[in-house]
Amino acid sequence: MKRREFLSRSLAGSAFALGLGKNIFAQEKTNFAQITEERNTHPIYFDGLSFLNKDRDVIRKSGLSGFIWDVSYVETVGEEFHRKMIPCLKSIARASKFLRENDQGLFLATKGSQVKEATRTGKTAVFLQFQSTRPITEDLDIMNVFYELGLRILQLAHHCNNPFAGGSLVKEWTGLTELGFKAVEKMNELGIIPDLSHASDKTAHDVLKTSKKPVIISHTGCRAIVRNARCIPDSVIKSVADSGGVIGIFSMSFWLTTDPIPTVDSYIKQLEHIIKVGGIDVVGISNDYSIAGNYRAAKLNNNNAEAVKTYYPWWKKYTDIVMGFEELPKHCVIPELNNVRRFFTIQAALEKRGYIATQIEKIMGSNWVRVLTECLG
Repeated sequence: MKRREFLSRSLAGSAFALGLGKNIFAQEKTNFAQITEERNTHPIYFDGLSFLNKDRDVIRKSGLSGFIWDVSYVETVGEEFHRKMIPCLKSIARASKFLRENDQGLFLATKGSQVKEATRTGKTAVFLQFQSTRPITEDLDIMNVFYELGLRILQLAHHCNNPFAGGSLVKEWTGLTELGFKAVEKMNELGIIPDLSHASDKTAHDVLKTSKKPVIISHTGCRAIVRNARCIPDSVIKSVADSGGVIGIFSMSFWLTTDPIPTVDSYIKQLEHIIKVGGIDVVGISNDYSIAGNYRAAKLNNNNAEAVKTYYPWWKKYTDIVMGFEELPKHCVIPELNNVRRFFTIQAALEKRGYIATQIEKIMGSNWVRVLTECLG
């Protein structure tokens, strides 16, 4: 079955979706021809932010042709996450070495066009990201070094302020600093995509006014649905759309819905809000957990009442300081999506709601491929 024919039957009721079809996952060696055959039954799947895990079959099971991988090395300093230059140099070098030497078909991607190539060959394009500009230090020439090592997406801030930009989880928001404006211009010059995840509203608007190329938000939620500083307002959604960029909706359910029980419908409502405000071309899928999902929640059989407690110590640091942290969250995952097959479930839900093939293709991955190709070639 070709990709264009995938709506001829519902994934939700298919033998493949139920795990009853050809078992291509039990092989000891990666069979790229069989993976290619499977991928031809659905649109290109691309994840705006995910993390690798030890299960060697996870890529096969996920259906992903590509994803963005944050490979920065993080140190916790007080209430902040710090990323220093030398540890991050080591971490990106290790990631690059792994992508050169693995036997699972994962490869370092530096151009958006490589995602379609990966789909055709059964391999998986991996784009490297840092979730902060801190590793650049205040010497913008360091950005050239990281670029040569494969860095293609750079987040301006992670939660808190840094010498480049203001983060979202602070009491008073600030925007780009003088150094930050220069950094965005440098990113455009080199071919590194600015990422507004975790940025303050002021930083987001500063970047969007400065960048001459599309801007992304690799992982976020909508503030119109969940009033929290970590989620983005409609004004940012519209501006990212105007830039030609893309916004990935992540899987952290406490930033997706205020309902006591999170569902797949909660996730679809987030996608639909992005579409309503910015149009079908700006929406994408993201994760922010490992490709196989949130392990801690999975080990608890996705018992949200217990799993969410692991977030409480961190959450309480922002209570009465940051918008949306006044009450403790009731959940952290959508159980039906907290597994390696989440993309198939999301596609089935979109089909059920009446989305046509071309719309589903954009949501599941082609919007990401378009932006990556426009920015990186």
